[in-house]
Amino acid sequence: MAKVVCVLYDDPVDGYPKSYARDDLPKIDKYPDGQTLPSPKAIDFAPGSMLGSVSGELGLRKYLESNGHTLVVTSSKDGPDSVLERELADAEVVISQPFFPAYLTAERIAKAPKLKLALTAGIGSDHVDLQAAMERNITVAEVTYCNSISVAEHVVMTTLALVRNYIPSYQWVMKGGWNIADCVARSYDVEGMHVGTVAAGRIGVAVLRRLKPFGTHLHYTDRHRLPEAVEKELGLTFHATREDMYRVCDVVTLNCPLHPETEHMINDQTLKFFKRGAYLVNTARGKLCDRDAIARALESGQLAGYGGDVWFPQPAPQDHPWRTMPHHGMTPHISGTSLSAQTRYAAGTREILECYFEGRPIRNEYLIVQGGALAGVGAHSYSKGNATGGSEEAAKFKKV
Repeated sequence: MAKVVCVLYDDPVDGYPKSYARDDLPKIDKYPDGQTLPSPKAIDFAPGSMLGSVSGELGLRKYLESNGHTLVVTSSKDGPDSVLERELADAEVVISQPFFPAYLTAERIAKAPKLKLALTAGIGSDHVDLQAAMERNITVAEVTYCNSISVAEHVVMTTLALVRNYIPSYQWVMKGGWNIADCVARSYDVEGMHVGTVAAGRIGVAVLRRLKPFGTHLHYTDRHRLPEAVEKELGLTFHATREDMYRVCDVVTLNCPLHPETEHMINDQTLKFFKRGAYLVNTARGKLCDRDAIARALESGQLAGYGGDVWFPQPAPQDHPWRTMPHHGMTPHISGTSLSAQTRYAAGTREILECYFEGRPIRNEYLIVQGGALAGVGAHSYSKGNATGGSEEAAKFKKV
């Protein structure tokens, strides 16, 4: 029987929820491209409940223990004395979330001789050293599409919050003020702006579809060009290079995976291609951006705002400059872990585990690495190599 180690974020500071704001979730039958939702044989949780924190256990304990497996759930993931580090020696499966990643570096993989499956409860497996996983013949899988629309909604929300200067305006209300001039001094309309996405996969296209009714001019760049019918439907302008797109956009949103070809693609040099006063929204991965270059661009005015839901490492150390830089709209990685999304990625995690333990094929769209090579969606979206370097800095995070 297998040991399954599951790394999840901590429960709410006031304790695991005893009730919820809503009684149910809207029913979603399929994803926009027709892909079916996760289809495990059963689930042992109530849809809409908190599944992504430690006490939620992704709803897996009953299923795993009834089949003779051992489940270890922890939020202790960083540093040599962490529970994750201690449990790696005989772990066969490690489950993690992008929001609170268990960084499976080459060093950690070397300490886990029995590891066969690295499973992401969500989308994005860059917290695993994919090169090391290929060399060790470890399968890497994720629940593709489970929270793509959740993230796209967050991108639209962040774009509007930055452009309309919502966060400082809200703060004036909280301070008891009525400072209209202060609020509107950095407030503009999105209508008529040029908005571009780096990558037009499921999330990127969903963002463009949601912004079209705002009267925006839409742009994209991607190594895989969209069908002509989609370009015409949304009125899209394709750019062969990212730099060409940056030059014309008022808002740029990053919706690409992190791998060696995209690591730090936003830096001091590439930011020079941006229009002065552009907004940058990043719900993809923090390491797509050079940390200090973003802070400098906000301080100089090259960027008018940065809305980031992702950091590197995660959790971010208390002294991370993105916590204190001007004109930001940072959130701790929450865009893809709404209670709605948790229901889908917990079910998808169960589906992948059922396939793995029963010797059935894992859906091709869930695969990142298999058989010593990039596979499935991984072959489409990632490149060989490793992007986990520097993740040990997460050990500097201190709970407040």
